[in-house]
This record gives sequence, C-alpha cells and structure tokens, in this order.
Amino acid sequence: MEETSTMPDPAVPGPAPSVPPTPPISLAALLAREDLGLRQIAGPRDSATVIHWAHTSEMADPYPYLLGGELLLTAGVHVPEAAGSGTYFDDYVSRIVEAGGAALGFGVAPVHDTVPRALVVACDDYGLPLVEVPPRTTFSAVARAVWQLMAQARHTELRRVTEAQQSLAAAAARPDPVPSVLRQLAQRVGGRAALYAPDGGEVASAGRMPGVGAGTGGGEVSGALAGLVAVVRPATGNGSGAGTGAGGVSAGTGTGGGGGGGPTPSSASDTAAGVHLAAYALGTGQGFVLGVAAPRRDPGDHTIASVGAVLLSLLTGEHQSSTGAARSSALVRLLLGAAPEEVAPLLGGGERWVVVHARPDGPAPDAVTASALGAALGSALVDVDGDVVRGLVPAGHRELTAQPGWTCGASAPVGPQEWASADTQAGRALSRARATRTRLVRHGEHPGLADLVPPPEAAAHARTVLAPITANPALTETLRTWLSLHGSWDRTAVALSVHRNTVRQRIARCATLLSTDLDDPDVRMELWFALRHA
Repeated sequence: MEETSTMPDPAVPGPAPSVPPTPPISLAALLAREDLGLRQIAGPRDSATVIHWAHTSEMADPYPYLLGGELLLTAGVHVPEAAGSGTYFDDYVSRIVEAGGAALGFGVAPVHDTVPRALVVACDDYGLPLVEVPPRTTFSAVARAVWQLMAQARHTELRRVTEAQQSLAAAAARPDPVPSVLRQLAQRVGGRAALYAPDGGEVASAGRMPGVGAGTGGGEVSGALAGLVAVVRPATGNGSGAGTGAGGVSAGTGTGGGGGGGPTPSSASDTAAGVHLAAYALGTGQGFVLGVAAPRRDPGDHTIASVGAVLLSLLTGEHQSSTGAARSSALVRLLLGAAPEEVAPLLGGGERWVVVHARPDGPAPDAVTASALGAALGSALVDVDGDVVRGLVPAGHRELTAQPGWTCGASAPVGPQEWASADTQAGRALSRARATRTRLVRHGEHPGLADLVPPPEAAAHARTVLAPITANPALTETLRTWLSLHGSWDRTAVALSVHRNTVRQRIARCATLLSTDLDDPDVRMELWFALRHA
C-alpha cells in the first residue's frame, strides 16, 4: 500500500506530534465490538489506553506520517521475509512508539497467516498494544467502528455540556448566585471550584480537592492552583477578557511562566500530583479569577468551566467595582428626577454619546450576548429590548465599527440631554440597515444643504408640511422609511415588519392627506427635508 502525496516530507523536520482535537475512545471499547472480532495479543492491557483515530499504512517507517494517538493498521506488506531474525520489528515498533502511536493492529491474511512472533515480542518490549485483526474483518470496518464510537462519545459529551450549561444558568438565578455557581461547577467536574480575589485570597469555594485525604498532599495541589491563578490574573487590574469574546474567556494558553513581559493569558492549565488544574481570568476588570481542580480532564470540561467563568464575570463585575456603584447611583438619580446631563459624569463618558441599536443574525439576544456586544463596542451600558440590544456608548473613545453577527444602527453624537432623540435616530438607522442589508448605518453620516437651514426654522416648516399626517405616527414612520429606501415597497415592508400591501395602503393614504404627487422627485425631496426636522 502507498502513502498519499499529501503527507509531509520525512526529510523536513517538523513540530512534535500532537493529538488531533477529536474525542478519544478507549481501546477496550473497540475490542468489545463483537462484530469485529479483534483480540489484543501483546502490550499492556490498560483500560486508560485511548485512540484518536485509525490510520492504515504499509510503510516500513510510518513515523513521518503519524500525528500521535492512532491505531495503526497494517497487513505486513512491508515486512521482508527475513524480518524475524533481525532487528526489523524492534526498529518498526520503536518508531511507532516514538511517533506517539496508541496501538498497532495487524491484519491476518492475505499476506501473513499469523502475527509474526518477533512482532509480538517487540510490542511487549516497547509497551505498544498489539491487536490481531481476523481475516473476516476489513480495515475499513475497523476505521468505521472507531468513528462510530467517536460519534457516540461526542454526542454524550455534548449532552453533558448542555446539561451543565443549563444547571449553571439556573444556579446563577438563585438568591446566592456565586456560591451556587461554584457548587454546580465543582459537581460537574467532580472536583473543586474557587473564586479568587484580586489580592489572591479565596472569596468563595465549593467541592473537595481531588486526592486530598488519601495520603496525597493537599497543600501541594492548593499551592499549585494558587500559582496558576497568579499567572492569569491581570497585573494592573485591567481585565484581560474584555476583548476576547463572550465573557472574556479564551482557550487555555498553558503555563510557561508569568514573566517575560508578554500579555497575561485569560486562561491556563497545569497538573499537580495527578490533579488537573485550570484558571480563568474573569472579564470584570477587577482581577477576579476562577480556579478549578479536577481528577481528570474530559473534552467538555474547558467549555463547562468557561461558562462558569462567564456567569461569574457577570455576577461579580457590577457589584464589586466602583464603576458598578457609580452606575447604580446614576440610575437612582435618574429615577429621582435628575437631569441626564447631571448623571452622565457618573457613567464614565465624555460630553458626547452615541446610541446604538443592534440586532443579532441568530436567536434573540440574552444578557450574555448583550454583554459581549457591549465589550466590543467599548461600553457596559447595554439593555436587551426584545430582539434588539440598545447601547449607550461614549463618543470618541474608540471608532464605532460593524460587529460580526450583528446588524447595527447608530445615532449621531449627542449630549446627554438629547439621549431620547438619539434613541429614535438609532432605531431608524437600524431599520434602514436591515432593509439595505448593511452591517452598520449611522444617522446623518453625510451633511447636506438642508443643514444650512437654522433648526428652529426647519422645524417650523416641517410642522406645517406634515400637519395632515402628524396625528398618525404609523403614516409618518412609513413615509419616512419608504422615502429613505427610494420608494421600495419590499424593503420598506422588511424594515417595518409589515406586509407590502400595508405599505402601499399607507403611502396612498399619505398622498391623499398631503394632496401631493409622491412620484414627483421634488415633492419627495421636500417631504424628506420636513421629516428630517420633524
């Protein structure tokens, strides 16, 4: 059998073999398949032996073509006749072990009637499990069984992760949310979960440290976890998670040491005394860190812990920071009648603000997705209103750009006293963005001749022109949207979420009440001018 040309050149040195990111299965599970008739005849019979995929090769030196973790299948085509009397099989097995192969499957027939005795001895010597594949079982059947078992493992793991996410979300809604989330997380990973304060001390914890009480050193594991927490904690108190995705949690980066002047990782993992450790910097901006210790590291554990970190970020951020206290004060003052311009300084912005309305491409937004959008926009002042997220963003702090997965409308920069009108502008800009399939539409991006007219005079003119339809907001908004979309019935219907016939009826009603011809471009221009200043 011949290797494909897509394999790497053996003469070119490459990185060390790494295990593919697929759910592994135990070799024992594959051997238990009665339809295959596989039998282990050499090597360690360890229930912890796992394989990540099956690969067929008839190369005398398979090392350059292995990634690690494979069940290597061969019919012995490459074996020379005099192999049993030399070092051929020792060299062959040692190269498989060096490449990280998990096991070797040898097919009996059509080349060999039995598995060579020298191969059995070599596998025992090098600790490589050797599996006999009977004549009736094809290599493709073995590979198919591997993938079937992997699919089952993936389904089981996804179900476990989904159930964990639901239980963590329910825990976050309890009266004691932080301890409840930690208890649920510890239960799901079968170990211990702890929340660490910016000074390194434990704020709360749940579960038991794996291995403690059975003669192992609990202090060693606890110290290692505290050290890992210090690796991911932001050195300056500025949250490293603000720009790393939902909740600020990213993939583990390892623990190469906290020095070196590089960026602080938002998560890291390590092992101490056989216990798997992980730490996650919370996206609160205050240096809180989640530490997790578990007896094993299953494929979904990182996802489950990441969900816990997101929830803890939301639970700790607003209540533990001075910024959160200032926002609470701002809310109270607004409710008690303070003017917006008096409240704005408490929110940490400048003199000008932009209101953003955003709608996701997928399901309706929730608190987590809204928080992630706010982090991307540079503001924590977000609100979920049905299927739209509204945000209040300080103008000039960072450039407002389109966000992947969102359709956005932005107001013009305004002062706090104009927040209400800016909210209306953002809503209209979002409607236009959806109708034109544009990711981001800004209100009044391009100045025109109409801006030369003093606002009071423009407003008075608008009231006079639009007086016949002002009493009916549906007519006014339909006319505004229809004109902004160049008279398109379909796009107006999409923007207003009504039927196109409803749009036609409303526009016809506008033409009647205004006693004008809406097909005349001059008339449309005058009405658009009036609507802009209404």
